[in-house]
Amino acid sequence: MLITLTTDFGSKEPYAGIMKGVMLRINPDAKIIDLTHEIGPHNIREAVFVLLNAYKYFPPDTIHVAVVDPGVGSARRPIALKSGVHFFIGPDNGLFTNFIRDAEKIVHIKNKKCLLPLKGPTFHARDIFAPAAAWLSKGLRLAELGPEIKDPVKMELPKAERKKNSIKGEVIHIDRFGNCISNIGVELLGPLKRKTARIEVKGRVLELVPFYSYKGAVKPRALINSDGLLEIFIFKGNAAKELGMEIGDALSAT
Repeated sequence: MLITLTTDFGSKEPYAGIMKGVMLRINPDAKIIDLTHEIGPHNIREAVFVLLNAYKYFPPDTIHVAVVDPGVGSARRPIALKSGVHFFIGPDNGLFTNFIRDAEKIVHIKNKKCLLPLKGPTFHARDIFAPAAAWLSKGLRLAELGPEIKDPVKMELPKAERKKNSIKGEVIHIDRFGNCISNIGVELLGPLKRKTARIEVKGRVLELVPFYSYKGAVKPRALINSDGLLEIFIFKGNAAKELGMEIGDALSAT
């Protein structure tokens, strides 16, 4: 089985590497892919966004380990679940909100035979999540990791809304290029005429264009990105800095 890793550990610290070492000691044949270790520190919502837009491109039975865990060592539970044809392992803090509804089974990881001895409360990624994923990749059944739970933590995620002839949404992610990605999906924008659509943000009306370098203009504009979401950008620039935009800022389309 394939295992992906998504964390806020960054590349300076050895934490992600240690997780791989733990998994490979248990299953030397495991194939491990770093999805990203650059989630903002403690930024659960960013990890939710990344997981939702990435998991579908991996083959069935992939195990997605996600660790953005400000509550590590507390009463929050370590969990594993199967949703559709994918497995997810990590803290029960809302990370897997998008997958809970269709989950076949969700378990509280408690089987000590599948874990490392806990030397302290600060590194569950090493002591719980990594070994659990490795054992699952070796063929262990999900139910063997621990008892089933019915009350996983869900995060309230903002949804775009259509109001008469206007669509209201907000910025849910800003990437390293300063592109501001919204929660307005192409399915909501469908009825709008691309050539005359008005995208308004921070009191400015932006043109909706088909691709980043359209006519070479270096100014804030909007497009539908490859995930089907409305995105604000500046060709070879940084829209977030130019417009002073942050996650949660409102935008609209008419």
